[in-house]
Amino acid sequence: MLRQTICSRGLHLSAGTGTKRCPEMIDRIIRVDHAGELGANQIYKGQLAVLGHTKAGKTIEHMWEQEKVHKAEFDRLMVKYRARPTVLLPFWNLAGFALGAGTALLGEKAAMACTVAVESVIVEHYNDQLRQMMDDPKFKDHELLEIVTRFRNEEQEHHDIGLEEGAEQAPFYKALTDVIKFGCKTAIKIAERV
Repeated sequence: MLRQTICSRGLHLSAGTGTKRCPEMIDRIIRVDHAGELGANQIYKGQLAVLGHTKAGKTIEHMWEQEKVHKAEFDRLMVKYRARPTVLLPFWNLAGFALGAGTALLGEKAAMACTVAVESVIVEHYNDQLRQMMDDPKFKDHELLEIVTRFRNEEQEHHDIGLEEGAEQAPFYKALTDVIKFGCKTAIKIAERV
């Protein structure tokens, strides 16, 4: 029978004489992706609060529904691996909603520019994680690999939807997306550690 114990670096599975420790990499991946999916949920929630009655509302709602699934899956993985969440979850809640609502207040195109910026960073981030997992000969968690791959593909879909919906027509598109990308990359680095 397997017995689970918690250590500062993840989950231990013990059976008789052998002990298998959940790698620190998995703990970091789950922590940062959980934080990111929480933030994404809040972004779409903020956008929908402002634009829910517009033509863009249905598109935003579709993307949000997928993000809800992503967050629920990482909620499950947090428990399964007893991964440590980032201590900044309350901040991600507020910052995500403010970013979503703030860009939506600038108009539908700006909301889509936000989506393009965020999702381009997330796709790149998920690709980096996939490379890490596949390059590690000790990595054996095929479930996590499949989840990250599926979510990466759905985030790419959101990015492409944002472009199709006119994101590049947003006022100050380049400046707006550069600032959002910088914020997302910074948030990822922080969530990996804190």
